[in-house]
Amino acid sequence: MPWWLPAALALTVVAAVVGGALLALGLAAPGFDFVGNLADAYLWRVVWFTVLQATLSTLLSVALAVPVARAMARRRFPGRGLLLRLFSLSLVIPTIVAIFGIAAVHGRTGWVNDALAFLGLGRADYLYGLTGILIAHVFFNMPIAARILLQAVEAVPPETWRVASQFGLKSRDLFRLIEWPAMRTVLPGAAGLVFMLCFTSFAVVLTLGGGPKATTLEVAVYQALRFDFDLGRAVTLALVQLLLCSVIVTAVLRLAVPSTTALTEGRIYERPDTGGRIGIAVDALALLVTIGLVVLPLAAVAVAGFNPTAAEVLTRATLWRATGQSLVIALSAASLALLLGGAILVTSRILRHRLARAGAAGRLELSASLILVVPPFVLATGLFVLLRPVADVFALGMPLVILVNALMALPFVVRFLGGPMMEEAQRHDRLCQSLGIAGWNRLRLIEWPGLRRPVGLALAVAATLSLGDLGVVALFGSQDFATLPLLLYRAMGGFRMSEAAVIAALLSLLCLVLFLVIEGGLGGLRRRDNV
Repeated sequence: MPWWLPAALALTVVAAVVGGALLALGLAAPGFDFVGNLADAYLWRVVWFTVLQATLSTLLSVALAVPVARAMARRRFPGRGLLLRLFSLSLVIPTIVAIFGIAAVHGRTGWVNDALAFLGLGRADYLYGLTGILIAHVFFNMPIAARILLQAVEAVPPETWRVASQFGLKSRDLFRLIEWPAMRTVLPGAAGLVFMLCFTSFAVVLTLGGGPKATTLEVAVYQALRFDFDLGRAVTLALVQLLLCSVIVTAVLRLAVPSTTALTEGRIYERPDTGGRIGIAVDALALLVTIGLVVLPLAAVAVAGFNPTAAEVLTRATLWRATGQSLVIALSAASLALLLGGAILVTSRILRHRLARAGAAGRLELSASLILVVPPFVLATGLFVLLRPVADVFALGMPLVILVNALMALPFVVRFLGGPMMEEAQRHDRLCQSLGIAGWNRLRLIEWPGLRRPVGLALAVAATLSLGDLGVVALFGSQDFATLPLLLYRAMGGFRMSEAAVIAALLSLLCLVLFLVIEGGLGGLRRRDNV
């Protein structure tokens, strides 16, 4: 088999889905005029709010992540490891579940308002609109940015702290001369990632936007397709988002600062700024704010799930039918994403290691991430329109959801598997070529022990993301086809909060169990295989 064929087949699937969907929408839109539609004042109002909320969300997330990363880097306290694990949950927790937790804390009858009422200050309405969107985006993205910055600070050679102690550097000097330069190498990428996630946010804005004034491009596309069926406007909005996301990605790549690796003795030297009352107070404040923003919503989901309606909700046939459909979608989408991602990486590592074309390999891997700039329900609707003349599209709702979710999970699979596959190639490629070991035998006998854990992690993340997805199902959902996130969204929309609490707790538990079973099932046997 030619070395380029696996990636060519995978990218053909991606290009066929994306290109076919956009082309079908464009052809189905009567009198579609992209240039003429750009004069629509509604379009630019939506673009302005999309950029505004993404910019403010990014600034808040990064501004909070810097002191949090610094506090985590120089403090060792009980529960630090648990807090870091909770930071990781922001990547896989279903968006709609987190939104329920945020509403339970910040809503009209939430914990914050209960505390204000207890103090005699009255209840405040601040959750819905721009404020609620910012709170939710900080919940999701600040932990991600903090983990990235913390990793950069912890990569500082320990000898640097010894020299800093010898020169008697103060805390502000340590930040200016050591920590900030380390953070600066990863800050553009972290900020760009956060901006892209906020720019393409859907469920957060749909649920917490609170009205037409808080509409982003993603939500506007959904409204144009779901309620107005205005294909021309939907295609225009989708193309504008594609163009803006391309500009953002280009800017992030230009702002990136190359990192350097320094040799170290491997000893551990204590930082000279662990003492001092002001430093302790600042770090404690940063950690308390983090707990309030991240930990309380997660705790609210767990607490709210235990209520008198739990028994009645858990006995509904519709709930368990939705559970089964959610699991089928999650496992199928994750498997397809793993297949496509593995095909791209097989070709990429040949380009990188055998042909010494690292630039081409990098562009190939980047191409798998470009799918993130396309709204998922645009893809689903385009496929729906494309297949309508030749098939019963109402019977294809689940396959279409599986396909779109697999493409949305593809960048995460490439991200988690890319490094380990390149390491395995660097370690075994020449030996396998000399012995004539290739294909399935190479994977099974040589590389699988080292790839088992990364494969388990990639598959677990892809399955969990698909399990908690609301975007595509919100477009195709019906009485016969519903998932747990859609049931949760309907319950919250109908203000049936006790029912929503039970569904949210069940969905959280299901995501956790699915993640642990997949990751542990594939990665837990690694130690025995290495013996």
